[in-house]
Amino acid sequence: MGSRLLPLALVLGALVADAASLHRLATYTVLLAVVGAAAAAFVGIGDLIAGKGSVLCAVTSGIALVLLLVGSAARAAAPVGAHVPTLALSTLVLAAAVYAVPLFSWVLAPVVPKPRPRLRTHP
Repeated sequence: MGSRLLPLALVLGALVADAASLHRLATYTVLLAVVGAAAAAFVGIGDLIAGKGSVLCAVTSGIALVLLLVGSAARAAAPVGAHVPTLALSTLVLAAAVYAVPLFSWVLAPVVPKPRPRLRTHP
């Protein structure tokens, strides 16, 4: 689960860099986020195949990777000196939201109490 935090932090950093008009820094940060998202997607799918992970984490990591790839391509196709494409910013916001979905499902999940161990009585 820790590998999902790196691409999320990079996505948020890219959004902050875009807000500060540091578009070149944001472009490189998005490229780093793509690498981190790919690693998180591979870990999520690998854990799912091994039986240790959840379907939700694997699917959301894959969706976030696709969103970051689309946003990176839109950003790279923009003319130099032009405004950042709306698609590039939208995909960053959506990727951050997709990374937060497992957190919301964890918070909203009902709490199931653990069964108490039985005390053995000696005859």
